[in-house]
Amino acid sequence: MSVGLLAVVDDILSAALKASAKSAGVVIDDAAVTPQYVQGLTPARELPVVGRIALGSLANKFVIIIPIALVLTAVAPGVLPWLLIVGGTYLCFEGAEKVLEWFGLHHGTDAEEETRDESRLVWGAIRTDLILSTEIMLIGLAAIDTGLGFWMRLAVLALIALAMTGLVYGAVALLVKLDDIGLKMAKSSSVRVRHTGTRIVRSMPAVFRVISVVGTIAMLWVGGHLVLANLGEVGWAPPAELLHGVSHVLEPLGAVVAWAGETLVSAVAGLALGLVVVGVVLLIGKAFGKNVSFDEAHRAQTTDAASH
Repeated sequence: MSVGLLAVVDDILSAALKASAKSAGVVIDDAAVTPQYVQGLTPARELPVVGRIALGSLANKFVIIIPIALVLTAVAPGVLPWLLIVGGTYLCFEGAEKVLEWFGLHHGTDAEEETRDESRLVWGAIRTDLILSTEIMLIGLAAIDTGLGFWMRLAVLALIALAMTGLVYGAVALLVKLDDIGLKMAKSSSVRVRHTGTRIVRSMPAVFRVISVVGTIAMLWVGGHLVLANLGEVGWAPPAELLHGVSHVLEPLGAVVAWAGETLVSAVAGLALGLVVVGVVLLIGKAFGKNVSFDEAHRAQTTDAASH
């Protein structure tokens, strides 16, 4: 009996690891976005706030996302590809907005900065997390073998939820405290420790900028791939065939080159789709006689990170 239990656990762990790898791009973006929510708080409140957001993220996954996803896939399994297309399109939209920001192009009006009320910050972060967590769990669900039973799939999703939440918010906690660690080291009596602490503090703006860029590229890559691959699942084969064709042509050059080529195609397609969506949003805003601004928290990420 213990052998059978170990086999089940091994199957769950293997499925969770495989499914989690597919969510890497969204995880990077989640970790890159969240630190902004503790900007302006006292150092003593940073980790408690990150902990509250992490608990909210777990609630998002276990109370909302997993039950709805399992019910939808049980009742209407054909809806999952469409959900992934919608989610991928949203990621492309966000990624395209960030790319436009790199070139100094913004749209919408700047909202007045909210008061740094802790509860409002936490709820704002949890709302943002709901979107990103939905992407993570849907990508994970799509990667799970459909041959697994209901309870096995539930266990895999639960493991993904726990692992991804721990990974994201563990990384966030480390990021938001690195400058404090650096400041303490900079006051050390040891010259070597003091210099190391100073370098940590000075490097943090660059670290956040790199994370922001990587997160943006990852969003475009993941979003573009989700859209191209799942269009094939709903009956339009050419986009998916394009991905397979690129991978097949580059395969003789090695698996890494083939993956890089497929990723590049996905990212370019994601950027193109995202720019189209941004254009549509602008047209809708003009049609209603006002500027439309989406996800101010995401678009303020680079500025806030640089001032961290």
